[in-house]
Amino acid sequence: MTNHTTSTAPATPDHSGPRMRWAELAPEVFKAMIALDAAARKGLEPALVALVQIRASQLNHCAFCLDMHAKDARKAGETEERIYLLNAWEEATGYYTEKEQAALALTEAVTHLTDGFVPDAVYARAAAHFDDTELAHLIATITTINAWNRFGVTTRRTPGQV
Repeated sequence: MTNHTTSTAPATPDHSGPRMRWAELAPEVFKAMIALDAAARKGLEPALVALVQIRASQLNHCAFCLDMHAKDARKAGETEERIYLLNAWEEATGYYTEKEQAALALTEAVTHLTDGFVPDAVYARAAAHFDDTELAHLIATITTINAWNRFGVTTRRTPGQV
């Protein structure tokens, strides 16, 4: 009798280190991303930008960006408690302003576009707290951190290294 067992354990990620130094191999792309990142967050509060960047990076499992933006958040005056609770921001009643909650909800909706769309209610919630220019920059910031996350995860950027 042949035993045909199939493992149901999820595949474990390969953590063998960075795959490539893409910024050195595609310096024009890297420079363009730096410029896009700076332009995207223009006019937004640095602490809000850091919260958005951390939340998107949590959702995308980008350790490099999580490390970097948690440090940025601290420099912008964020408390450890708010950084730690960010992964459960909806349940952390009283820790985030309505404006921050709206930005975080929009961050999740844009990051999870695989669900099909950004719901009207989520967009309207953000639009109630940001003027049109700020909202445009917030959407650009969310889009930019998602791109950075994809570079970081794909190339296995190492946390703590520049």
